[in-house]
Formats: sequence, C-alpha cells, structure tokens
Amino acid sequence: MKDPIMTNIIDNVGGGTTQYATAMIGGQLFGLPISRVQDVFMPERLTRVPLAPDDVAGVLNLRGRIVTAIDMRARLGLPKASDGKPPMAMGVDLRGESYGLLIDTIGEVLTLPDAGREVNPVNLDPRMAVMSDGVHRLDGQLMVVLDVDRVLEIGTAKLAA
Repeated sequence: MKDPIMTNIIDNVGGGTTQYATAMIGGQLFGLPISRVQDVFMPERLTRVPLAPDDVAGVLNLRGRIVTAIDMRARLGLPKASDGKPPMAMGVDLRGESYGLLIDTIGEVLTLPDAGREVNPVNLDPRMAVMSDGVHRLDGQLMVVLDVDRVLEIGTAKLAA
C-alpha cells in the first residue's frame, strides 16, 4: 500500500515548475524561461546595421558568434532609457541564429509553479500582450512571461514587410 503522505510529496514535487531569468525593462518585470537563455552579458562594441528597424540596436561579436542585438525598449514601444546606465543583454537563440535582448537590468532566477501562471489580464498593454505567454502575480508586482519565439518573430515579420 502506498504511503499517502509520500505520494502527496512526490505529486507536489512533480507538480510542474519553471525557472525564469528575470529582467526589468522600463520598470516592468519580465521573465524568460531559463531553458531559452544561453547567456547574460554586457554588450560591447555594437555595430549599427544600415536600414535596420529601430528595434535592432546592431550586431556584436560574442565569443566568435555574431549576435543581433534587439532593443527591448524599442520592441515594446517604450522610450529610451534616460538614466545613462548601459543596457545588459540576455542571449537567446531562434532557429540557429543568436540574439541579445537588450534589457535595463537583470534580476534573479525564480522557480515558479506552472499552475500559478495566468492568462494575460485584459488590461495588459497590447504591446506586451502580443509577446507574452501569460503572467505570474508575485508579491506586489506582475511578472510578464516573455515568449522568446514571439518576441523574435515580430522582428522578422517587420523585416519582411
């Protein structure tokens, strides 16, 4: 006979959690599934790309790889940062291409239950909602879960237009 207490503990452990690398962009907390984040780095020597959309900040060389830097403030329709601090970047890949998502600051890694993720609230800014895979309500703030594929697909759709 199974021990009901042990079964419950095992069920809770296997209840599904996701680790998120968190970032602040324009005062809003965002989370990216850590399984999608390859690097966190300070972008140096960005090279502008002629005729690129505003949200493509440029390209850079990261340990021998060419990385396209995406300005997440521009992608979200937010004003440029006025604090003078250099941006940080979270490195992600999509179909073999490397991207650096430029963010204001990196946060901590949070392990959150999958059951706690909610659909986007109706009052979420539409610019965020189109790139969001739901939200987590944390103590006093809302963490928007970014869908990396949608974040990057929006850029390639703009390029094709």
